[in-house]
Amino acid sequence: MNRDSIESWSDNEFGGVALGDERRKKRLIQLATALGNKPNDSLPQSLGGYAALKAAYRFFENPANEHQEMLKSHVQATYRRMAEIPLVLAVQDTTYLDWSHHPQTTGLGPMAVPYQIGALMHSTLAITPERVVLGILQEQVWARDTETYARAKDHKLRTIEEKESAKWLISLDSVIEAHNRLPDTHFVSVGDREADIYELFVKERPAGVDLLVRATQDRRLVKAEHPTLWKALAARSLAATLELRVPRTKKHPARTAQIEVRWKQVVLRPPNRPAGQKLPEIRLYAVWAVEPNPPEGVEAVEWMLLTTVAVTSTEEALERLEWYACRWGIEVWHKILKSGCKIEARQLDDLEKLKRLLILFSVVAWRILYSAMLARYMPDALCTIFFEPEEWQAAYCILHNTTILPPDVPNLREAVRMVARLGGFLDRKGDCEPGVTVLWKGFQRLSDLTLMYKLLRLPDVRQ
Repeated sequence: MNRDSIESWSDNEFGGVALGDERRKKRLIQLATALGNKPNDSLPQSLGGYAALKAAYRFFENPANEHQEMLKSHVQATYRRMAEIPLVLAVQDTTYLDWSHHPQTTGLGPMAVPYQIGALMHSTLAITPERVVLGILQEQVWARDTETYARAKDHKLRTIEEKESAKWLISLDSVIEAHNRLPDTHFVSVGDREADIYELFVKERPAGVDLLVRATQDRRLVKAEHPTLWKALAARSLAATLELRVPRTKKHPARTAQIEVRWKQVVLRPPNRPAGQKLPEIRLYAVWAVEPNPPEGVEAVEWMLLTTVAVTSTEEALERLEWYACRWGIEVWHKILKSGCKIEARQLDDLEKLKRLLILFSVVAWRILYSAMLARYMPDALCTIFFEPEEWQAAYCILHNTTILPPDVPNLREAVRMVARLGGFLDRKGDCEPGVTVLWKGFQRLSDLTLMYKLLRLPDVRQ
């Protein structure tokens, strides 16, 4: 994965795009490079001139630059990264994109909070059990219809395909497609409590594609001594106890929670549906992790997980909990997209144009997170699997105030920490690994430093 040019990472992610015109493809790669170099800046600052800015606006305005087609190239690159991975967690989640600050933008819709307008984005990320985010598998973006949003009178009469909940099934289709391309990889689709939809569990899946969902409904069980899910798990003997570090919140300090774990195979009774929508019973495995004695005034830590992956031992139950914990990756990605790339501050006059910009920043945000997690998983690999030679060389020279390069290429951990130092990371002895905030700031500085480094190394052509 060596890089030969300043645009090589963006070429790797977008070089396979089919936009019908080689010039539009080149423009897309240039835009990805510019925005990736300065994700925190405004478009005029990132693009560096009126001509480049005008060309960017023309690109976003062109309906031929379909945003899903732009994403396909990155998905293909994600497939290549997954090719040798035996297990991939396909984590899906929804986030709200608030564009209320620019009400002139057409195509926006109501949000969960009154008086806000914007769009929803439901994405699927490919994540390894070691929490390395390999890329985006699918991204749905839509705005709610003001006329039909929050209608309740016919909610139970509509099929799942007619509801917003269909996003979970569409995401699962993308996971099935990935498995069709990579039949030797086991995929597990991971969803939070909003994904606790019976139709998701009964949707046909090939062998090698499974589900792991956090339950929210206390579903009825078939022919069970204890008739509902929570009661059945509460009656099970204790399988394991864990200590979980709970981070601080605005209301409560950080603490260590004592967690009890139980697991059981269950058969769920289908919910009532209108005539013609009869659903079958389903056999699943439940893993319940709960804090029995939380501090006074503090909500207990609790996960009730339902999975199609067999759980036949406590060790496997604990592994399923570890898999679900990898959802953390998509939350961090959302943070990078909103805080690091400032996607909600971007102003274009139409949602379709914003979708094209969103695809670019989605991949830029992924790259920042990928570098952070890859350095933790493969710290001793040469940094050239991710960085261009000029990038790490520029960072090394500025940080060490020297023009003399080290005899050996730094490893990935060292190079990532150098970028983090450019973003304000202190890198003191005993400091933990740098987070994404200092990395996106560091990447922003690295762009200018690399450009200057290259200019200074050009041969003197003066006569």
